[in-house]
Amino acid sequence: GVPIYALTPRARAVTKMSLYRAVSPVHMSHQPSSRDELLYEAEQLLIREGVVEKGNFIVITAGEPMGNSGGTNTMKIVRVGEQKPPTA
Repeated sequence: GVPIYALTPRARAVTKMSLYRAVSPVHMSHQPSSRDELLYEAEQLLIREGVVEKGNFIVITAGEPMGNSGGTNTMKIVRVGEQKPPTA
């Protein structure tokens, strides 16, 4: 199957997701403040973990506005290595 990595800054969510079959929860160090920051941070974290490499495709889902729980309304397919660091 296709690996599923669920990234979240919430420790409680990591604990809950550890019970989901075929899902590998990954704790993020902070809550991204924008979609661009989320895409970049998620990609960099997965590269550091050694689960993706440049040129791979990944699918990222998220809820916007960032930081509000309760729904997913965004899906983006990205090629690893093409995300630019977000500007401040």
